[in-house]
Amino acid sequence: MTLTRWRVLRLYNFPGSGNSYKLRLLLTQLGQPFERVDIDLLGGETTTPRFRARNPLGQTPFIEFEDGRVLAESNAILWHLAEGTPYLATDRWTRALAMQWMSFEQYRIEPNIGTPRFWIKEAKIAEARREQIAEKQKAGNAALAILDAHLAREPFVAGARYGIADISLYAYSHIAEEGGYDLAPYRALRAWFERVRAEPRHVTFEAELGRVIPWPEARR
Repeated sequence: MTLTRWRVLRLYNFPGSGNSYKLRLLLTQLGQPFERVDIDLLGGETTTPRFRARNPLGQTPFIEFEDGRVLAESNAILWHLAEGTPYLATDRWTRALAMQWMSFEQYRIEPNIGTPRFWIKEAKIAEARREQIAEKQKAGNAALAILDAHLAREPFVAGARYGIADISLYAYSHIAEEGGYDLAPYRALRAWFERVRAEPRHVTFEAELGRVIPWPEARR
């Protein structure tokens, strides 16, 4: 299988984001070099005219190709990067399963784990959002229970092989404790974490990856 390689690929990245981590992980596992522009999300960088000119959706992460095209939404980027690689199946059923679980991640995992984690760890406003965090944790635990039950029957999220559905769901679920969650009850989930970590070229959330390009040097 011939893997697509890009000469220049730039990731606009918020270091504390699970959505950005998904892309850092896949790019590393693909062996694809990339430049990284770290965005000051807490400082309001995504609301500035120069950011919106680059990405009208006004969010991180997004990637930029050398021809100036940009693509946002972490799961869409995963899908694009993984096309034609072992990380995305070729058969219709397994691809549909991957999309099913990646949609589950964006609707049930990311809002209910990623958001309270952001409030607690990044924005430091846990006390002000205490009631909202409790509501999200209730919904998040229900989602984790569904994922745990699924992984008690299957080695990976979509089919028998590791792929982008695993990357998508791993990103926030493995750091759920930073959002106030107790992962002890989820035995199958924790065993899956270990299988994901055992994959070749796995990198941690905290790993510093890519060549950092300051905003002033980024193409305009």
